[in-house]
Amino acid sequence: MATSSMASAACGFVLAQNVTSNTSTLKSNMVCFSSKNNRSSRLVVRAAEEAADKPVEAAPPAAEAPAEAPPKAAKPPPIGPPRGSKVRILRKESYWYKGVGSVVAVDQDPKTRYPVVVRFNKVNYANVSTNNYALDEVEAVA
Repeated sequence: MATSSMASAACGFVLAQNVTSNTSTLKSNMVCFSSKNNRSSRLVVRAAEEAADKPVEAAPPAAEAPAEAPPKAAKPPPIGPPRGSKVRILRKESYWYKGVGSVVAVDQDPKTRYPVVVRFNKVNYANVSTNNYALDEVEAVA
């Protein structure tokens, strides 16, 4: 692993300043650090600033904005049981079949196969207390 110190970096310091004529509005400065030990790496810093005499374009006033704004699409209604509600499990192969758990989250993407995350009070054989279920595998408990 190559290491360098500030002393070795400072020994190869180069400062180059590009001075342009008064007709140009752009100034450019360049700083280059080079190390004698490692010739393949160097640090180059370039700074450019615009002259103050260049006019700044102002943003168009709000009155010129188009009056006919397209209406925003209405948000679709949430799918699945609400968060925190109690649900009964209808998946027969589940450890918690006919058990009751509380909804942790529901994924709103319609392409998700198992969007409902349910948490239970007791753990299964793998010491897990949550599982994902499809919308037709859970029913709300009153």
